[in-house]
Amino acid sequence: MEIKNNKKVIRAWAMFDWANSAYNLVITSTIFPAYYTAITTSGAEGDKVNFFGASFVNTALSNYALAVAYLIIVLISPVLSAIADHRGNKRIYMKLFTWLGSISCCLLYFFKLDTLEMGVICFALAAIGYAGGFVFYNSYLPEIATEDQQDAVSAKGFSYGYVGSVILQIICLVFVLKPDWFGIKDESFPPRLSFLLVGLWWIVFAQIPFMFLPKGSPNFNPAVQKKLSSGFAELKMVWQELKEMVLLKKFLIAFFFYSMGVQTTMLAAAGFGVKVLQLPTSSLIITILIIQLVAIGGANLMSRLSRRYGNIQVLLLVVVLWIGICIAAYFVYTITMFYLLAAVVGMVMGGIQSLSRSTYSKYLPENTPDTASFFSFYDVTEKLAIVAGLAAFAYIEELTGSMRNSIIALTVFFALGLLFLLSLKRTSKTLLKLT
Repeated sequence: MEIKNNKKVIRAWAMFDWANSAYNLVITSTIFPAYYTAITTSGAEGDKVNFFGASFVNTALSNYALAVAYLIIVLISPVLSAIADHRGNKRIYMKLFTWLGSISCCLLYFFKLDTLEMGVICFALAAIGYAGGFVFYNSYLPEIATEDQQDAVSAKGFSYGYVGSVILQIICLVFVLKPDWFGIKDESFPPRLSFLLVGLWWIVFAQIPFMFLPKGSPNFNPAVQKKLSSGFAELKMVWQELKEMVLLKKFLIAFFFYSMGVQTTMLAAAGFGVKVLQLPTSSLIITILIIQLVAIGGANLMSRLSRRYGNIQVLLLVVVLWIGICIAAYFVYTITMFYLLAAVVGMVMGGIQSLSRSTYSKYLPENTPDTASFFSFYDVTEKLAIVAGLAAFAYIEELTGSMRNSIIALTVFFALGLLFLLSLKRTSKTLLKLT
């Protein structure tokens, strides 16, 4: 069966996004942060928890756990990329990470304060399963769609993921907000049931892509199979080439620093809303939906502005707005203020992510055959930024006792990104004059 541009195969591929995006919405952004913060601030030690004998601030511990999870992905993603590119039967690895993530979510059903260690470990393993599965999911795109169809197919996956996650979010909301409809007396049961439903939703709907996607690359040739270390060799090759590409190198440095701020804000915002502003779960979910909806419009707006004013000019504007957002967040004390700030975050969040990717693409060497390697480097850079940003955010909260101070510290990351973008702009002008 011809798989390229096959509608059945493309729909099956997009269902993988439908399956696992529920994790991102329920576990990362809404119900889990609210539940975790609630059960870990009910003890005699306030917001302090003991994790294998060590004492941590509760939200700092969850951020450390995510940082470790993404660090593991940073270390193994070059190997995963090499497998996806050069070995057959990559569907097995896609299944492995899917089972890891879904089972970890199911096990969160048993997460209570007295099983803290198990809960935090499962939380981190779910993140590894989610991020690891996407390595293989993304690598299928050129196999199932011709180049002229890849943008549309990629957008279909995004759309399926959004719809699927919102449907399950609504189902979970009914249990969380209206437990009396079902005669539920245990307050911890609805959120724990939500974690179980995420795991089941994830693994059940993932069976659709597993049935229809090919086992591996049709170009796989055992005679030229690369070693697992080839992924690291490719990253080293890109690094050597970057030394000669002044503009691309400066952009990546800027991207690393402002991504520390962007990604940390996205992952830590829910904890801030629940812990500092004491938002109820319903308000938190409304906030996340506001961000998601506005982000779509923000990405389109930034795309139009970039066509008129240029990518770097718009990125400079967006980073300045992010600095303003961090400063404003320090002074947010009401739900209304949080909603307004969420709308602004949504506008610049979608814009900076889409514009960063397209800007990076424009700086790549013309007609390079190594686009996969360059984008692997880009992906590793972004995940390293997540690790550094989350670790710094958690450490500053523990050091100062306030998440507000951690948010102000994010302005330093954005400021560094702004400086390198300005340096990139000056260098671009200089090179343009020389030519």
